[in-house]
Amino acid sequence: MDARDFIQIGMSAERTLVVPAERTVGHFVPGMPMVYATPMMILEMEMTSGDAIRSALQPGWVTVGTEVDIRHLAAALVGATVRTTAKVIAVERRVIRFEVEAFEGARKLGEGRHARGLVNVEMFNKRLGA
Repeated sequence: MDARDFIQIGMSAERTLVVPAERTVGHFVPGMPMVYATPMMILEMEMTSGDAIRSALQPGWVTVGTEVDIRHLAAALVGATVRTTAKVIAVERRVIRFEVEAFEGARKLGEGRHARGLVNVEMFNKRLGA
């Protein structure tokens, strides 16, 4: 399957999250501040990217994260409303590339690029012996 046949540059999505204590660096690392953790921001960016193209995928196909190049620019406290955006900027045969951003209001919390690979779930599971 060739992603260029059904994924279009410009496809996009947005997600909103109210930061819970469980997604802070202080939750994972004792003594650290209770602010939105970088890996959790990246998780939201990845999930938003998946949302942007999910409806175009055929049954039995998914995308998995393959690359992240993210800058975490500002902190967000527990209870902050974080909006994450993702937009397709390039499509290759099996790789979809995204521009991703995270905001609290107008303040940019993070930005970068993310890539997802197109995977046939049945073949993937067979290869892994699952």
